Amino acid sequence: MTSEIDQYTDAMAELVVRFGANVQPGQVVAIGAEPGKEQMVRAIAEHAYRAGAKFVDLSVFDVYLKRARALYGNTDDLGYVPPWMGQRVLELGELRAARISLAGPSAPHALDDVDPNLIGLDMMPRLAESMTVVNEATTNWSIVPAPTQAWALLVHPRLEPAAALDRLWAEVAHICRLDEPDPVAAWNVRLNELKRVASTLTELRFDAIRLHGPGTDVTVGLLPSSQWIAADSETVAGIAHRPNLPTEEVFTTPDPERVNGTVTATKPLFASGTTITGLRVSFEHGRVTSIDADEGAAVLRGLVARDEGAARLGELALVDGQGRIGPLETVFYDTLLDENAASHIALGAGYQMGVAADADRPLVNVSEIHTDFMIGSAEISVDGLRPGGEVVPVMRAHSWQI
Repeated sequence: MTSEIDQYTDAMAELVVRFGANVQPGQVVAIGAEPGKEQMVRAIAEHAYRAGAKFVDLSVFDVYLKRARALYGNTDDLGYVPPWMGQRVLELGELRAARISLAGPSAPHALDDVDPNLIGLDMMPRLAESMTVVNEATTNWSIVPAPTQAWALLVHPRLEPAAALDRLWAEVAHICRLDEPDPVAAWNVRLNELKRVASTLTELRFDAIRLHGPGTDVTVGLLPSSQWIAADSETVAGIAHRPNLPTEEVFTTPDPERVNGTVTATKPLFASGTTITGLRVSFEHGRVTSIDADEGAAVLRGLVARDEGAARLGELALVDGQGRIGPLETVFYDTLLDENAASHIALGAGYQMGVAADADRPLVNVSEIHTDFMIGSAEISVDGLRPGGEVVPVMRAHSWQI
């Protein structure tokens, strides 16, 4: 007898293959996963081959290997990344492959006893080449959540294991619109609204965006041709795809030299296999000047010290209250879900697609990292600042004003 979780797993696999990554006949399909997500991996492989995939390749990252390296490896080697790993990503771009990644922690407590200063030195599983293929638009790709028992107990610690997993899957199914008769049609309704907002923001040509409220008052400058994007991306071969499922954001590429103020994270950040809570970050002239947190600050400090661009912004994203994640008031301890519940910024690499003019492309921030954290809430107001100084309300209480 097929269980509800089996049905959700199959529906998620079909959604990411047919709509998210939009796998095309003859493509190589690369799946990135962790132990504990085998059922989802196998379902994706089945749907990919049904869609005409030439070959499905699996890459597995086990956070316990990262733990062993931090505890017993040479500290000077923690920044080392075997060259074949990055080359694999670049080769996927050369092949015009499809890429599918499975989000959600499979071993959320594996690094609890590891020195956070060491965790920040090891970027794995992130690879710098991933941003290269994204900016070059050579692969159609998508990230989707894949619930596991360990993740479920992290999110719902008061429930019995089976009940926790059922609850997490029910939430993920709702968030990803798998509970709709036609999930793709439901997504298209939402994505059309987000694209309308993105188009309007681009047409308004703000010089900067200010977010202000309890614990946060920051002004983020925009580049002359910064453009707002929502939902869809397209490869150089013209393949439309949806990089994030779920996606509830509109985002742009800011001016990395014009960020001033202080932000307070409104949700925990799960980075490099560890959780950062109570995060507070200050900026001057685009650079991070201080990082404090109730727990885990050293991890982010280590990431920010990674290279010159790691201490600057690469993304600004706005999220309204009409999505399905925020109203649940659940902390998922996963960036894919939590970032789509609230407005956020990302330290590190910026997206070339977020600027329209060739003259602005060299100004986009470059870094090995891209670390999102959430700073929005119903109490955070968003204003657009015109070049002449006029202030235009953009969002109040999670509602668009434009």
